[in-house]
Amino acid sequence: MKLNEKGLKNKDTWTIKGYRVPKYDRETIRINTIKNPFWIHFGVGNIFRAFQANTVQNLLNKNIINRGLIAVEGYDYEIIEKINKPYDDYSILVTLKSNGTVEKTVIGSVVESLVADSGNKFHFDRLKEIFMNDSLQIASFTITEKGYSLIDAKSQFLKDVEADLEQGVSLPKSYIGKVTALIYERFLSGEKPIALVSMDNCSHNGDKLYEAINTIASAWEERGLVKKGFRDYINNPSKLSFPWTMIDKITPRPDDSVRKVLEEDGIEDIQQIITSKNTYVAPFVNGEECEYLVIEDAFPNGRPPLEKGGIIFTDRQTVDKVEKMKVSTCLNPLHTALAIFGCLLGYDLISKEMENPLLRKMVEIIGYKEGLLVAVDPKIINPKKFIDEVLQVRIPNPFMPDTPQRIATDTSQKLPIRFGETIKAYEQSNKLDTQDLKIIPLVFAGWIRYLMGVDDKGEPFIISPDPMLDALSLHIEDISLGDRIDAHKVLEPILSNEKIFGVNLYKVGLGKRVEDYFTEMIAGTGAVETTLNKYIKI
Repeated sequence: MKLNEKGLKNKDTWTIKGYRVPKYDRETIRINTIKNPFWIHFGVGNIFRAFQANTVQNLLNKNIINRGLIAVEGYDYEIIEKINKPYDDYSILVTLKSNGTVEKTVIGSVVESLVADSGNKFHFDRLKEIFMNDSLQIASFTITEKGYSLIDAKSQFLKDVEADLEQGVSLPKSYIGKVTALIYERFLSGEKPIALVSMDNCSHNGDKLYEAINTIASAWEERGLVKKGFRDYINNPSKLSFPWTMIDKITPRPDDSVRKVLEEDGIEDIQQIITSKNTYVAPFVNGEECEYLVIEDAFPNGRPPLEKGGIIFTDRQTVDKVEKMKVSTCLNPLHTALAIFGCLLGYDLISKEMENPLLRKMVEIIGYKEGLLVAVDPKIINPKKFIDEVLQVRIPNPFMPDTPQRIATDTSQKLPIRFGETIKAYEQSNKLDTQDLKIIPLVFAGWIRYLMGVDDKGEPFIISPDPMLDALSLHIEDISLGDRIDAHKVLEPILSNEKIFGVNLYKVGLGKRVEDYFTEMIAGTGAVETTLNKYIKI
């Protein structure tokens, strides 16, 4: 069994092995799409393969739409070269359900794949052709939050961005520069409308995309590198929209155990690869069964009935509420807490942590007692039911190979939203007392203890990447387990930093509590678990 057009000619071979296969005539869909594209997506990583591509596949199977997706990679071209092209743009979605069952689906909804490389004339000319087409309704993005950044840590334009600002549309190098050049082609072809939809997991993602594109477009027009009116086109919501979205689906790196299942079924050449840009990708993707995609319904060129595929369309205010519910109270804080203590206590899977009554109780308190009281209710998704699903179905799923080490990445950037917003809500409430927060400060202390790079057994471990790691480490690098320290002197520069926690922890009365927790956690080996037991009290 080979994952390509030839290998899928005999679909019975696949269905006998339990695979769901495309029910549509893919060649007809491909022709329709090439002629009249409606949705082009930038960023062909795991979330796209598991979510958006599967949504379109389901709509194709039901004859609700008759065109597929065009996939574009603008950063790591090897993905197209080594994963898309050899498999004729097919992929396999392996849904790992919490009840132990596995659902295997051959995804064929991607019918064309391209690299957004201005130096590749064939591919970039084809992209221009697509963007000039009247039928194009959606250009969406999963390029990570970093993909929208135009500046470096010193607030200077990145080299590729600076070059694009100087040279204009001819041979753009930066990701956003290339996208803006393609939008310019649409402007030149008649100021045709389109929705530019960020589907990345970051707050107010549509604004981030708009700000990046508008910065480049404005600079080009000011320097006379594009025709006048381009900036107005970018800023005309009847022509271009930048909807806010909230996406939620866990799609870890392709897992070796999943590959073995596929190989046992008889599928050949299904190996994972790590590209030269350190992207982990495979012809298959493994993901959880739960998924949410909420989109602000702003599509100036119209859209197909994607709600029939499970996507929720609503207004901007509701998208914002859903995002805040998820990120600030009902999911992300629980994940971060488990990531920190999972690393300290030697866990290699998030799901295994939920078998520990102590850690389970910890996230239940953070979710139900400390977070839910201030959770934003978007009405379209119930916060209590959302937490129920997170704690009873999603995180405990033993078949989801997600690790605390992955989730612990960039924690300093996550804390102000995942916990700081809850603290602010307590401070602003006339009914709630910030001093009632006991476990969230425990997580803060655990994170600083984590930054020591030594687990609860006293063994060193690799700290996950974090942009503030070097600066933070300076404050605690001389601390060893068993040391007696002046906790306030050591921790005050960290705990007073509003950029890290969203608030100055001393001003809200939580700084001393974190100091005390941290002091207990460094008492010696086993002190982290002892401290958790003391304050969580099963």
